Amino acid sequence: MISTKLFWGLNDGVNEKNTLNRKYLLEAIGGSLDRLGLDHVDLVYCHRPDPYTPIEETVWAMHNIVESGKAIYWGTSEWSAADIIAAIEIAERHHLHKPVMEQPQYNMFHRERFEVEYERLFREYGYGSTTWSPLASGLLTGKYKDGVPEGSRGSLKQYARLLEKLTNKILLQKVNKLTEIANDLGATTAQLAIAWLLKNPNVSTVITGASRVEQVRQNMKAVDIVEKLSLDVMEAIDKVIA
Repeated sequence: MISTKLFWGLNDGVNEKNTLNRKYLLEAIGGSLDRLGLDHVDLVYCHRPDPYTPIEETVWAMHNIVESGKAIYWGTSEWSAADIIAAIEIAERHHLHKPVMEQPQYNMFHRERFEVEYERLFREYGYGSTTWSPLASGLLTGKYKDGVPEGSRGSLKQYARLLEKLTNKILLQKVNKLTEIANDLGATTAQLAIAWLLKNPNVSTVITGASRVEQVRQNMKAVDIVEKLSLDVMEAIDKVIA
């Protein structure tokens, strides 16, 4: 299954960057497919909301992309629930292909939007979700408990904005307690964090990142931890991260 995302843009011209206007979307999907060497993708995301383009214009353009066969489904990323519902209602009113999935940030330390704001989307519309940042930029791996390790994301200049969170003493104390729970389950802290996401019935997909093949193998073992997350364990986790 292959997806692509449209919004930031690769060019600095008028209507070519940080936008979801019709001109950009119809040209951007073509460019993306050319770079991928494909005639279509399974999923295409509007990769941020655009306050300067009417939602109706975006919905029509995304409908045209799906209708042309260049994508099978379209969705959103980091849109508000209000904007998503507006897009769905516009699509239903005009019998257009409507958005069916959201790509939100969701992890143990970032919960409000997914669990509260999007609740209606899951309950009434069966909206899908491809969650990102399951390990909170690496904080939930436990590797920052003794400082910022060399070669980690937190040590890179381009991620300096993350340092405040990665070195937050209160969050690190919570990570230590989560590590104790993970150890009792025979899991790593990262595996526990990913399994916790998989336990949520509103999570369709967990997007993981890795810099080494071994990280991929370790992350995938989270699937085996899900069945160990009993009600008591989930309550213990919630007590830590609440």
